[in-house]
Amino acid sequence: MLKILLRQKESTNISDLCNQLKCSEKTVRNDLNQMEEILTAYPSAQLVRKPGIGISLKIDELDRSRIFQSLFSNEMKSTEDRFVEIAYQLLISDKSITIKELVNRYYVPIGLIKKDLDRIEKWVEKYGLELVSKPRIGNTIEGMELNKRSALAHLSELLSTDQEKNYVLDLFLPYEVSTVQRALLDLQQQYDMSFTDGAMESLLIHALIMVKRTRQKSPVFIPEEESESIYRYKEYEHALSFSNKLESVFRISFPEEERIYFTWHLISGKKREDESLDVFLSDEYLMNVITDLTLKIDKLTLFTFEMDTVLIKGLAVHIYSVINRIKYGFPLTNPLLSEIKRMYPYMFNMVMLSLNEINEKYHLDIPEDEAAYLVLHFQASIERLEGIREKKKQALIVCHLGVGISHLLEAKLKHHYQNIKIVGCISKKEVAESLRHEEVDFIITTVPINQNNVPQVVISPLLEESDKEKLSQFVVELDDKEKDNDVSGRLTKLVRGDMVYLQLEESHPFKVVESLGDVLFQKGLVNETFTHNALVRERKSATSIGGGVAIPHGNPEMVYQSAIAVAVLDKPIEWGSELVSVVFMLAIANQDRKLNRGAVAEIAAISEDPAHLNALIGARSVEGFLNNINSKE
Repeated sequence: MLKILLRQKESTNISDLCNQLKCSEKTVRNDLNQMEEILTAYPSAQLVRKPGIGISLKIDELDRSRIFQSLFSNEMKSTEDRFVEIAYQLLISDKSITIKELVNRYYVPIGLIKKDLDRIEKWVEKYGLELVSKPRIGNTIEGMELNKRSALAHLSELLSTDQEKNYVLDLFLPYEVSTVQRALLDLQQQYDMSFTDGAMESLLIHALIMVKRTRQKSPVFIPEEESESIYRYKEYEHALSFSNKLESVFRISFPEEERIYFTWHLISGKKREDESLDVFLSDEYLMNVITDLTLKIDKLTLFTFEMDTVLIKGLAVHIYSVINRIKYGFPLTNPLLSEIKRMYPYMFNMVMLSLNEINEKYHLDIPEDEAAYLVLHFQASIERLEGIREKKKQALIVCHLGVGISHLLEAKLKHHYQNIKIVGCISKKEVAESLRHEEVDFIITTVPINQNNVPQVVISPLLEESDKEKLSQFVVELDDKEKDNDVSGRLTKLVRGDMVYLQLEESHPFKVVESLGDVLFQKGLVNETFTHNALVRERKSATSIGGGVAIPHGNPEMVYQSAIAVAVLDKPIEWGSELVSVVFMLAIANQDRKLNRGAVAEIAAISEDPAHLNALIGARSVEGFLNNINSKE
């Protein structure tokens, strides 16, 4: 009841308290009397009872904070609460904390506290911090202040399961959270800024940490060259206005380093795509990164991403923040990482492959968490491009009877076939040159031509009824053929019996990659650097895609002939965050890009079909393994 009254600014009637606490009016009235005795220890606290209106607690912020801290430290904690709180206390405390103190505070066995500390020790290492334990002195976390703040902001990572409750925000007092929230909303409105919901929550957490550490006199260190360059950003003015508001409310004074620190966060925050694009599109470095990235993924996937203006604008807003998060050392955790790798394994691999060159050329280090968000941009673009392509097939007209008849045929086709886009009307001798510049689904021709790579249908230049029926049937059959090619047959073409290994005994993913890569090299299918390239790729981001399957791969430019080597492991091994039993090592050459996409789609389908996967795992011979793949197709 005291917690309820502390959080509410207005009066609450007895019946509402009864409903919330699930007890009788008599119990509430008795407890209110006892509460008045407790409140005598806090000079400003006064329980106000107004007949017909309700009950409220009149108290200043200092005493409110003292009561909350008392309640916070004395109540029993869940396992999640205890674990996060221990990490939090270690990160903000300048003094050592002994195991005995933690046992007494949380009323749990010493063994549980030691396990908590072991997990925390491994977790803080990824933020460049060290948990130091000294006998008879206690435990402290040592490292740079910037790294401590980054760890504080990501405390929720310590919890292995998804929770609706935000444990980081629960570590601060409610009035602190609400005050900073209001200041951030005012900041957005005042300067017409537009952050995503996730970015707003991140700014809220970092601002709360900034207030906390300023009170504790633990400022960040900002290199001189960074402090000089930051003043040219408009976000510095925004950070100045924001910090002034917090100073007046919390009665603290931020050092200049804190204003610069928060400016970094404003620059790095993920913007909404309705944010003004001028600042992004005028950034030459940013646009060069985006142009190179889209062209590289174009080349790998055969999709014309550079033509999608929606994609380019979305990438401009997103990658601007990515570059600054990397520059200022604010790692982003993507809660959808595993899901994205599972749902879009092909596009994830293409993005990671392209980023290898982008990172080297532009001196970046874009991690897999950020790459996964980029995958969503490109996947959405594919669906837009394929949607357009489904509505209108691209066709080239070849007519041997001159310009007049050609244009008449073109006009008739446009009138009768709204789902066909005519990209050109040419003579027979112009076919080869035209196909070098135009990507078409098929050719409509008035005379047979020698062109085996593109489907063709021969019709009369007058487009009679029989021609219309012939063309309609041709388009239907072409659609059916494309669907068949998209969903099956690719895997069978690439998996060879002499590169399938059953019951392989390996305990580490890198060993499996080395074994399969060596086989591909010995068969003369890849060059000598392929295996090393695949291992580098694996270190950056595990290629497990869920369902017990992994798809390691190397650069297509290192492949002479496309193939897939397979290992069925004697027992599942840990591969990133997944357990993996079947490994498909992809060696797909540049010229087989469409084959690559189809094969990955089939492997993804296997990973989502437990019965099919179990049949592959249970195969007692290579022939049985291959038959199980074929039977699914």
